[in-house]
Amino acid sequence: MNEVSLLIGGRSVPASSGRWFERIDPVKKSPATRAAAAGASDIDAAVHTAAEAAPAWATTGPGKRRELLLHAAEVLLARTADFVRCMIAETGATEGWAGFNVAIGAAMLREAASMTTQIAGEVIPTDVPDNLAMAIRQPLGVCVGIAPWNAPVILGVRAMAMPLACGNTVVFKASEMCPAVHRLIGTALQEAEIPDGVINVLTNDPADAAEVVGALIDHPLVRHINFTGSTKVGRIVAERAGRNLKPVLLELGGKAPLIVLEDADIDAAVDATAFGAFLNQGQICMSTERVVVDRKIADEFVRRLSAKAATLPLQDPSAGPTVLGSIVDERAACRVSELVSDAVQKGAKVSVGGKREGTLMEATVVDHVTPAMRLYGEESFGPVVTIVRVDNDEEALRIANDTEFGLSAAVFSRDIARALEIARRVDSGICHINGPTVHDEPQMPFGGVKASGYGRFGGRAAVDEFTVKRWITVQTGTRHYPF
Repeated sequence: MNEVSLLIGGRSVPASSGRWFERIDPVKKSPATRAAAAGASDIDAAVHTAAEAAPAWATTGPGKRRELLLHAAEVLLARTADFVRCMIAETGATEGWAGFNVAIGAAMLREAASMTTQIAGEVIPTDVPDNLAMAIRQPLGVCVGIAPWNAPVILGVRAMAMPLACGNTVVFKASEMCPAVHRLIGTALQEAEIPDGVINVLTNDPADAAEVVGALIDHPLVRHINFTGSTKVGRIVAERAGRNLKPVLLELGGKAPLIVLEDADIDAAVDATAFGAFLNQGQICMSTERVVVDRKIADEFVRRLSAKAATLPLQDPSAGPTVLGSIVDERAACRVSELVSDAVQKGAKVSVGGKREGTLMEATVVDHVTPAMRLYGEESFGPVVTIVRVDNDEEALRIANDTEFGLSAAVFSRDIARALEIARRVDSGICHINGPTVHDEPQMPFGGVKASGYGRFGGRAAVDEFTVKRWITVQTGTRHYPF
């Protein structure tokens, strides 16, 4: 079993209260991790430590910050086996998904390193004689990062990398579902010689989550919050940050549609759907939850997708390589089954899968889904994809947009102009033509609309999020005044 302490000021320390909590392996039902349960005094210590480290880090040259972040990427990769072991034990992830997480996490650190010299301003023309007017970008100060368990290395690194590149210090709140994975990111950054206090990691008991998050947002030395997680919690974070007049970047839930027009390459659409729906057991914010398919090709599409889904292996990921591993816990698995059962009771048909043993659930395709079913609108966050049949492009677009969410989407058609027109009209922050809904790259402006959040991670877009724009003038000659 892993034992995880807090990281504050470069030191591993227990919670000041002496409290601990356990994370249970979702498959084996045995303790995977024993982690420190941070309280109010630990939060205050972490934020003050980050604030004390902020001036020196903000004035560290871009070349040095780049060097350290590139080193961190290499340390992260060197720790791949540790990350894989912890992810399997804490979240039930497959070995492949865990390794992919580390690779993308390293890429995010490299991308952040490349941006340290791109934090630029501008000279603005002014009507005042002998005056130089500039808009410059500066670090915000202490940034709080909060990331979930489902892609823990990717989303954990994302919560820290660009804030660090922009010269901020970070207090990172680990997920209660994967404290060892998230604490290991802090260890890697520490081993890469990121200065003490620049990155601090807190773990907390699930029962204390609301109190811990609230205290971090309310702390007067915290200047910015980034949160990735559920829309329900995102609303709470945004409201509390708003009361404190603090900026917040939110990447929340999704119900990604994949539109298949009648002229689409069916095999390509099937492959993209299977990848997008079943990677990490469908537990990705971009997961393909809905296929909106033209009725003229729907029967053939469902036949081919069902055949592919039936071939995907499922097992305890600790037993060896597999495509499908575990849902994160028993409660989440039960909810997925309940959504499928509700749909079947209201007239839907399970064309393949649907069976579950504990937290291990087969790849499942549910056909003939209607708005009367919970599965139509609720994010399942499991290995389930729904089929909605439509008669034309306009109906496909209406169904695709008939959701509170708006993160990712996809359109399949051999007519690129036609697909591009539909992509422009889909209410989502991201849309891919002839590609899967699950697609992320560190340099891309990643984020959603509607209930999927606001703001953008990635590349230059993230520079705007994690810096403040200031107007500074220099009077180079005599200033004349009216009195």
